[in-house]
Amino acid sequence: MISYPIRINGVDVHAQYTEQAVRAIFLPLLQRLTDMQKEKNRRILVFLAAPPGAGKSTLVSFLEHLSREREGLCPLQGIGMDGFHRRQSDLLRATTLRDGKRISLVEIKGAPMTFDLPHLTDRIREIASGAVCGWPVYDRLLHNPVEDAVQVRAKIVLLEGNYLLLQEEGWDRLSEYADYTISVHADEAMLRTRLIERRIQTGVARDAAVRFVDFSDMPNVRLCLKKTKPVDLCLRIDENNDYHVEPAPV
Repeated sequence: MISYPIRINGVDVHAQYTEQAVRAIFLPLLQRLTDMQKEKNRRILVFLAAPPGAGKSTLVSFLEHLSREREGLCPLQGIGMDGFHRRQSDLLRATTLRDGKRISLVEIKGAPMTFDLPHLTDRIREIASGAVCGWPVYDRLLHNPVEDAVQVRAKIVLLEGNYLLLQEEGWDRLSEYADYTISVHADEAMLRTRLIERRIQTGVARDAAVRFVDFSDMPNVRLCLKKTKPVDLCLRIDENNDYHVEPAPV
């Protein structure tokens, strides 16, 4: 196993990836993207979509690390779509119906409707054009995005998010800007366990963590698992945190 300690969204993560996954999946993927960038001679934009709890942010960080340490690969830059959360004040004012009850959008923060899709679309279009541009990052202390927190300059950009490949109106247009698409799937029950444990790590009591995950996170998990578009590369992560290539879901 290859250990990869990193801090993601304020939580220390000690990820591990098997030598087999690195050798048979990740390095060939990075070589494929390097060859694609050389052939097209422009920036390559890659989408990686996965449900909450699937470890997509950590995986993207690890792929960026691999691309920079292995000779012959084009270094990629990883970015995420979390910086496109609608502002906290807007979510507190807006409401929606959930299970027959009207609730504030802040109670389901992370659902598709809590993101600023037009803003995300505009920025993805700018990234795909090859421009050097700013990119927002979500600040969990402020509970708001910080505009232009990072500069996107790389020849290969790997964008991760839950809904980048969602088969719903508006979201289904985003992949028009992607040169290559990847999805990660996992067992629903395993993702629920991971999400609960991750929330407990932030200091939330177990009972509260379970309530939040079941009410807010799990509908998003099921949406991602059931309504992701066909992709160029479909991966599945098992209970041992090992990755496998599989046919894309029909």
